[in-house]
Amino acid sequence: MTVIADDKKAEGIAGIMGGEASGCTQTTTNVFLEAAYFDPRQTAATGRKLSIHSDARYRFERGIDPAFTQVGAEIATRMILDLCGGEASDLVIAGAVPNTTRSFTLCKDRVKTLGGVDIPWAEQLRILRDLGFVTSDDGVAHVPSWRPDVNGEADLVEEICRIHGLDKVPNAPMSRPHDIARPILNSLQKRMLASRRTLATRGFNECATWAFLPEAQAKLFGGGQRELKLSNPISSELSDMRPSLLPNLIAAAGRNAARGFADVQLCEVGHAYAGDKAADETLRASGIRRGAFTGRNAQGGARNVDAFDAKADVLAVIEVCGLAAASMQVVQGAAPWYHPGRSETIQLGPQNKIAMFGEIHPRILSAMDVKGPLVAFEIILNALPASKQKSASRAALSISDLLPVSRDFAFVVEDKIQAAELIKAVKGVDKLVIAEAQVFDVYQLEGGKKSLAIEVMLQPKDKTFTDADIEAISAKIVATANKAVGATLRG
Repeated sequence: MTVIADDKKAEGIAGIMGGEASGCTQTTTNVFLEAAYFDPRQTAATGRKLSIHSDARYRFERGIDPAFTQVGAEIATRMILDLCGGEASDLVIAGAVPNTTRSFTLCKDRVKTLGGVDIPWAEQLRILRDLGFVTSDDGVAHVPSWRPDVNGEADLVEEICRIHGLDKVPNAPMSRPHDIARPILNSLQKRMLASRRTLATRGFNECATWAFLPEAQAKLFGGGQRELKLSNPISSELSDMRPSLLPNLIAAAGRNAARGFADVQLCEVGHAYAGDKAADETLRASGIRRGAFTGRNAQGGARNVDAFDAKADVLAVIEVCGLAAASMQVVQGAAPWYHPGRSETIQLGPQNKIAMFGEIHPRILSAMDVKGPLVAFEIILNALPASKQKSASRAALSISDLLPVSRDFAFVVEDKIQAAELIKAVKGVDKLVIAEAQVFDVYQLEGGKKSLAIEVMLQPKDKTFTDADIEAISAKIVATANKAVGATLRG
């Protein structure tokens, strides 16, 4: 760092800040006037290191006119003598003025070919001369000392076009090799956009949080490694790269709850980091739900969100990314920050885990001072396999203008039977007619049995269903459910 010093100590930081002891007061009678040129790069580095922002630093780090230093000293001396009187000493010069002399040749057609505007040669030379350039008729332009930003012929063209008027540059359409623009988004980018749209339609508010977080929170979610620590964090608290998107979302939910907004649905699509290598960076779609859920559901009426709400969010995103949710394996348990008995992992084999969902562990919520229950999900978009669809175009939309018909069925099944097995069997009865099937009521019965009530949506295609048609389909549904999982209609 360059300083201005006497024989004992530094009096000021060169080009940035003067010292208090060497400053002027109302009783000052002797003034030492200094005019200097300081290296822009050295001044900028010193200012950043010391975190000092001043008018001097702003000017010196951008480069001043080195040839004006002596002239400036003479002008300042004359101003002091005119205002205050006194006597000036002889000028003492140390060092040499940096050599900034340089010249560039401007071709006569360069403004037209590079700037897109046809300006007469004489007008080009006049503009440069008015700006302080010394030019010859053959186009050699000597750059003035106060223009450190001019470093080539292209800069000369820019100066001419700027003064002539950029609004006078004629519009020129760019040539297109193809009538229809080729797609520029890759499959991962398309999934990112599709995930955002899908989560927004499901009632989520999208967040854009920092990619880093406190060390204590990073360790709660599998992070905190040495290679993920920031060497120059923007805050002492934001010291680590995030291993997951969930910590920032959970913290945001806690802040909302503290302000009286208990029911929140927050999501984010962004990158998480497991290490400092490129392969350790993954693109994820994550979300949290906290508070009440309303609508027709197995518990009836309003209830708190649960792991199945997060599962529905995960399946919706996976399906919009072009994958069939039925082909995925759902296994019990997830990462340690999930509740061990209320979480699951969706995978394509033991080694390819593509999503996790469930209730966040109470220990994690307690450490982050957030009240639960709170459910969350994480989808690793990088891990989703490529879609098997060969064509980029969609299939023709098939939609009926006839009103759908809804029918409810209450089945009695063994306790070990999962609702998904019954739903799969019902949907397989007639895929053209049965548009949707979902569970809306569950309760335990005696003798190791339970009741599963499902709503089946029947969508006619060609004509409105008659009572006989509906009865025939209902009979097939009952028979298929009995054959597949041993279900019988509740009496």
